[in-house]
Amino acid sequence: MRFSITSFFVERFIERCIVCAVACGCLLFPALSSQALFAQQAKPAAPSAPIATFTDIAEKAGLKAENIFGGLDTKKFIIETTGTGVAIFDYDNDGWADILLVNGTRLEGFPAGQAPTSHLYRNNHDGTFSDVTAKSGLTGTGWGQGVCVGDYDNDGWEDVYITYYGKNRLYHNQNGVFSEVADKAGVAGSGKAWGTGCAFVDYDRDGRLDLVVANYVDFDLATAPSPGERPTCVGKGVPVMCGPRGLAGAKNILYHNRGDGTFEDVTTKAHIDRTDGHYAFSVSTIDFDEDGWPDIFIACDSTPSILYRNNHDGTFTDVAVTSGAAFNEDGREQAGMGSTVADYNGDGHLDIFKTNFSDDTSTLYKNGGDGTFTDSTSAAGLGLYTQYLGWGTMFLDIDNDGWPDLVLVNGHVYPEVDSQHLGSSYKEPRILFHNNGDGTFSDISGGAGAGITTAASSRGLAVGDLWNDGRLSIVISNMNSAPSLLANQVHNTNHWIAIHTVGTKSNRDGIGARIRVKTAARILVDEVRSGSSYISNSDMRVHFGLGKSDKIEWVEIRWPSGLTEHFANLPIDQIHTLREGSGAPVESSKKP
Repeated sequence: MRFSITSFFVERFIERCIVCAVACGCLLFPALSSQALFAQQAKPAAPSAPIATFTDIAEKAGLKAENIFGGLDTKKFIIETTGTGVAIFDYDNDGWADILLVNGTRLEGFPAGQAPTSHLYRNNHDGTFSDVTAKSGLTGTGWGQGVCVGDYDNDGWEDVYITYYGKNRLYHNQNGVFSEVADKAGVAGSGKAWGTGCAFVDYDRDGRLDLVVANYVDFDLATAPSPGERPTCVGKGVPVMCGPRGLAGAKNILYHNRGDGTFEDVTTKAHIDRTDGHYAFSVSTIDFDEDGWPDIFIACDSTPSILYRNNHDGTFTDVAVTSGAAFNEDGREQAGMGSTVADYNGDGHLDIFKTNFSDDTSTLYKNGGDGTFTDSTSAAGLGLYTQYLGWGTMFLDIDNDGWPDLVLVNGHVYPEVDSQHLGSSYKEPRILFHNNGDGTFSDISGGAGAGITTAASSRGLAVGDLWNDGRLSIVISNMNSAPSLLANQVHNTNHWIAIHTVGTKSNRDGIGARIRVKTAARILVDEVRSGSSYISNSDMRVHFGLGKSDKIEWVEIRWPSGLTEHFANLPIDQIHTLREGSGAPVESSKKP
């Protein structure tokens, strides 16, 4: 990081002398970190030609269902603030990605038969979607939260897990029709928990997908404190909803797949409950130490992040503190919301990006390749904003130049910030960072179209190739509003390739597979993962931009089973389905 001697001493002085205000709610308005204090520096100028122009085509495409989540003008309880996730996946196996939007409810409830449901939209292959919720069986109601996707019974159809405040739901996919089986499968929970993020992951590499569920707080509406009732229910002198500080944290859960349609709760046996991190939100799987075993990163609100290292024996150890992924560069805990994983600097190691509460920056953890991370937020140019409250986020290559870019969505939790003029806005714009290919990013939000600059109170976010043409789109859940579907209107001549993994000895989705793509210039790397972002699930077909490279040398897949194999002579600008053990593509999907 480049800084002057003067700024260094000023920064150290402020760090030592500033006294934090009472930390309420999601850290409410926490004291600024040192990098946040100097974040509002001059922003890079937007490029002359647009790299990407995102237009919100949700209404035109048929995505019209309104998100229902708590009160509009005030939030009495914290349950009204967290919002819902989004999933992009191919539910009917037609080769085109579909969209699932989780929904919530209101404190006062709804008349019988009128409660809002989640909404499943089928891709019509022509730029539009049809609401198939009723015929699909995804009609559950309640305080919906997060969603993750995975074929837990290896039958070739993607199943869906939705977390709730209350009992969670597991939907078994049977030829495009879903049956709710959570109680029977043993993954519904007690009914008293508050599930948030989740991910399917084969943590013991036995070929069956297990399930990790993040939980937020132990919460009871009947006894929850009211705004202003406690010191932790006041923000900047204004009564606001209470929590999470002051409320009891809930433990995360790990379910082991028995292979007979049921799961065993192995939370204690696997040491998932041995962590100082709680108030957990997003779940991102990542083999951070590159030993072939999937690890788990969880972003936590107001407490240290969690990094569960897989011990290869059915247990995990939280190494977030010792690895450098628990705190920011100042050694301070943050209010983590969403997280995403990619090799942003092209060194072959997967890095982690995390969104945080307002009055703070997001955090980029650079993987050193030796089991440790370094907070590289400022050095990468990502410390520009402190006023926004971040939620969903994903690495995605918006221009297919081979370098993963970053999108973030924002929105405050307190509607009172508008009426009380507290220095923030309830609705906030999205942020788009372009990867410069040298370890830094440039903010191109202002020139990236109305889909980015439009203000909203957003939560969940997922990305995917909805048109099978190599251009990634963005789907966003907006609080008490219609969803957003951001389509990139810029066409360029850069090339791409996408990989759809099919496991045989490994789990059928190939979740956990590590994919490397060799071009003439360098090697690209990523993994197949469920979950991530903010309580959402993106298209699990792994997308690589290739820039001007008009061919690749090979694709290498290290499967969860331990098998590593090469696939040669794969045409570019296509989606390839690669089956474990075949050593060659079994089918491909060309551009329409």
